[in-house]
Amino acid sequence: MVVVQFVFAGVNIFYKLAVCDGMDMRVLIAYRYLFASVVLAPLAYFVERKKRTKLTWRVVLLSFVCGLCGGSLAQNLYISGMKLTSATFASAMTNLIPAITFVLAVLFRYEGLAIRTVPGQAKVAGTLLGVGGAMLLTFYKGAQVTLWPPTHVNLAAQLAARHHSSHPSAAATIATSEPSSSNRAMGSLLCTGSCFFYALWLILQARLSREYPFHYSTTALMCLMSTLQSALFALCFDRDPAQWRLAFDVRLLAVVYTGVLASGVMLVVLSSCVKRRGPLFASVFNPMMLVVVAVLSSLLLGEELHLGSVLGAVLIVVGLYAVLWGKGREAAAASPEHGKAAAPAHEVPHIDIVVHRHPPPPPSPQQQPQSPASAAAR
Repeated sequence: MVVVQFVFAGVNIFYKLAVCDGMDMRVLIAYRYLFASVVLAPLAYFVERKKRTKLTWRVVLLSFVCGLCGGSLAQNLYISGMKLTSATFASAMTNLIPAITFVLAVLFRYEGLAIRTVPGQAKVAGTLLGVGGAMLLTFYKGAQVTLWPPTHVNLAAQLAARHHSSHPSAAATIATSEPSSSNRAMGSLLCTGSCFFYALWLILQARLSREYPFHYSTTALMCLMSTLQSALFALCFDRDPAQWRLAFDVRLLAVVYTGVLASGVMLVVLSSCVKRRGPLFASVFNPMMLVVVAVLSSLLLGEELHLGSVLGAVLIVVGLYAVLWGKGREAAAASPEHGKAAAPAHEVPHIDIVVHRHPPPPPSPQQQPQSPASAAAR
């Protein structure tokens, strides 16, 4: 999961660079899942060919819904919100996923609320802290925070300037300055919607993994569904052939990185972790992505950190670990080992009497039976 978060942090950087280069975000998402499907389809065929069971319509339907929630909808909303704000802001909002996952799990009866217990109160408090941090992140900007000397490197501005010089009519469509308050609010709403659908995908993915436990096949099928959905959505808004044309530039690099590495390889790892440890465990490492994105965005994209973003991110991270702490305590209390260890404290003291059965002692010489020869001699 640590490697997954580092790769996903790179996705945020490439998203921002591709958008600043003028690439349509809907086309980028369609290409991402197309490349992932091309990589995963033969891999799933050869790796799971002998052990894969028959594909049912229920599995196909679940894959379609998973591709819609965790693929096309979540990614299109996320990249739209990041375009209106910044890569650091969007990655900070993803820390709402555990709180939203907890609320959805309670609504779908996958989790118990248990408000009278300490773990239940921790989960509720963590959810409220996450929502409060997201609101602070959205509506309060504050002073600029400088953690290290400026590097004067802004790849996003360089790509945007080059795109504007070659396409003067598109200069007004790409925002390179600090986002306004209205854009910040709309971007926050879009990122929250992305987190909602991603959390819903985590719950659906856990169910899909139980019904069809073949990670390569389910991931390839989900990516194929996301490809069809994203391509249809992109064609409805942008049919310009220039937007769909790929060359040896940052657009192709972004598509290959996000499609092959992030979706093609990391989604298999993420699906395996969801099956083994549950949907909440898969979100425990999200704050690591926030730190990596903040550092890379400041060094490479020229983004500025503000006090509101830092305080909001801290509240979201604290809420995240409060939810996960409560979940961990509940899991530990429900484990059989914990029940065995806690049982002696409630038992009545007793004495164990152990009876050992030994073989009977050999008979004495007087009790030994006499042979016929000795009896005749007498």
